Parts: sequence; structure tokens; C-alpha cells
Amino acid sequence: MSKTAIIVTGGKQYRVAEGDVLFIEKLDVEAGDSVTFDQVLAVVDGETASFGAPVLSGATVTAKVEKNGKGKKVRVYKMKPKKGYRRTQGHRQPYTKVTIETINA
Repeated sequence: MSKTAIIVTGGKQYRVAEGDVLFIEKLDVEAGDSVTFDQVLAVVDGETASFGAPVLSGATVTAKVEKNGKGKKVRVYKMKPKKGYRRTQGHRQPYTKVTIETINA
């Protein structure tokens, strides 16, 4: 069994292993750069597991940024009945695609 970790980024928690590809909330980094996640909640390595309260001190997860992009368009439609009020708006959520390289615990 490979080493896995639970990290926090963009207000969400992700379970990651080395080599995983993630689509996370947009980070202010360029494609090709390396990013380090220091909010690691837990690390599981085979039979041994360590958990933070709330985070593990000294534990980091490094990842390589593949690209920044936008998700598919979502239509937002608002309507008030019997009043003639109709609004349609589109939204594309920006994301950062990263590949997990190493888990240091």
C-alpha cells in the first residue's frame, strides 16, 4: 500500500497519494512551478498512521502545477413569477491542475 495523506487547500480536503492528479481551487502560480501544501491533516503509510490536531507539524506535500484553466460553463437562471423578471448568467469556475510528487511526514 502506498503512502497517502489528507491535505487542505481552497477550503476543501483531499486524500492524495504520490502520482495523483487533482483539480483544485485556483492557486496564484504558473504552470510548471512547484507548490507545497503544509496543511496536512493525516498521513497513512502502510500500517502506521499519524494524525494532526488539527495539522501535522513538519509534514508537507509537494505538487507540480500542470495548468490553470476554467471548468465547464454553468447557467445561473433567476426568475420571479408573475413579475416579468428573468436573468440568465453564465459562470466558469477557475481551477489549477496539479500532480502530487512527494509526501513528506
